[in-house]
Amino acid sequence: MQKNIIKLENAQKSYYLANGEAIPVLRGLDVEIKEGEFVAIMGESGGGKTTLLNIIGCLHPLTAGKYYFDGENIGEAKDDHTLAFIRNKKIGFVFQQFNLLHRMNALQNVCLPAIYAGTEKSEREGRAKKILESVGLGDRIYHKPNELSGGQQQRVAIARALINEPEIVLADEPTGALDSKSGKEIMEIFLGLKQKGKTILMVTHTHEVARFADRIIYLRDGVVVDNDYKLKQNDDY
Repeated sequence: MQKNIIKLENAQKSYYLANGEAIPVLRGLDVEIKEGEFVAIMGESGGGKTTLLNIIGCLHPLTAGKYYFDGENIGEAKDDHTLAFIRNKKIGFVFQQFNLLHRMNALQNVCLPAIYAGTEKSEREGRAKKILESVGLGDRIYHKPNELSGGQQQRVAIARALINEPEIVLADEPTGALDSKSGKEIMEIFLGLKQKGKTILMVTHTHEVARFADRIIYLRDGVVVDNDYKLKQNDDY
């Protein structure tokens, strides 16, 4: 039986204006993600999708409720050092805009998280080369971002997310800046990761992309309205 790697109970998140007024974004949601699942998060704009991903990624704390990562109560991990360790070693991040450093080549960009993790240079570079080869960039490892297409840059970003062998990959609109062909290629990489046992949690507004996931969580106004949302065959992309 698969264990829960992510569990949120009555998760609430509010942001505060300068005058102290609270703006609620998440309004008490319950979410469970099992180890090895590929889950898409969908919902209307402003429904809390990215906020939920940021909380799961230990980038933002909950205002109220509980968050367990691999059985550990993240709300009790108060110090920044512990949270930074979890983000660096256990979670890989993939963003819509790639967030690559343009003065560095692909190999150097991929190695960055491993540098922060204290991995020896020979080990991190060897690992980075293997991962870049696995995402089809073995002949592009010394190219800088401006020498790569959008799809290739996102492959570098995925390789960077994998360098520290994380337990879970979080992706926020990973195909949003790509054409349909490149987007499909990126999703096939995610499918390959899922088949290797990686847990993937992805925010998307695109039905065509969401169809790659095992399950879809649908948010509306900061709550989960469906934990296993089914797309209709004729849904527009």
